[in-house]
Amino acid sequence: MVKRSVVLVLHDVAPQTWSDYRPFVEAVDALGDIPITWLVVPDFHHRGTLADHAEFRRLLDRRVAKGDELALHGYFHSDDQPPPRTPKDWFMRRIYTHEGEFYQLSEAQALQRLSDGIEVFRRNDWPLHGFVAPAWLMSQGTKDALRQLPLSYTSDPQQLYRLPDFTRVGAPGLVWSARSAWRRSLSKHLSDQRQRRWRSAPVIRLGVHPVDLRHEGARRYWLDTLQHLLQTGRTPLTKVDWLATQP
Repeated sequence: MVKRSVVLVLHDVAPQTWSDYRPFVEAVDALGDIPITWLVVPDFHHRGTLADHAEFRRLLDRRVAKGDELALHGYFHSDDQPPPRTPKDWFMRRIYTHEGEFYQLSEAQALQRLSDGIEVFRRNDWPLHGFVAPAWLMSQGTKDALRQLPLSYTSDPQQLYRLPDFTRVGAPGLVWSARSAWRRSLSKHLSDQRQRRWRSAPVIRLGVHPVDLRHEGARRYWLDTLQHLLQTGRTPLTKVDWLATQP
């Protein structure tokens, strides 16, 4: 059994975000054979489906052949539900994120979007094991829908959940909020603290977002952290492959 691992996860993967990711992925590839989990959005912000971007689909084909994992990351990655009515919902949907697509969906709505996403993977012959909700926000309806589908896992920032019974598997993750300088400074401070605290954790997930890579300090942090964790003896794995190592 692999004792300590590192999992590199790219969020919000779509043709519209590839220009942010390309230099980073090239830098990771230059470090050696490091598998990546790509969280793929079928129609990012309603700005064009994967069917409209043949070259990007071919890129994902090559990554799958290389040993990377593709996971479903919402369908639109945008919150298109009616306006929030309560202070809690307003905070979650307007301050915490504007992209909590699955935060308020009914079971029927979630099942339809999940099924549509699964069909995108099927048409492209991409293996599919996992679903990650945008901003990790899932309504009860979404959870009920996931129990009905042929998926192996979902996740939140600190855990993976085996489906269909949502068995919890601890998997701590580092993630930044990079929209402003003070957020980036705070994110680095918190991430450094957590990395020290999780020194002996079986796995550390690195959750990279496109906005991170628009700032040199954040981009350098993720590359340096990945290299450091590899140098301490951690084995790089995809999410699904790491989960397979756990009892």
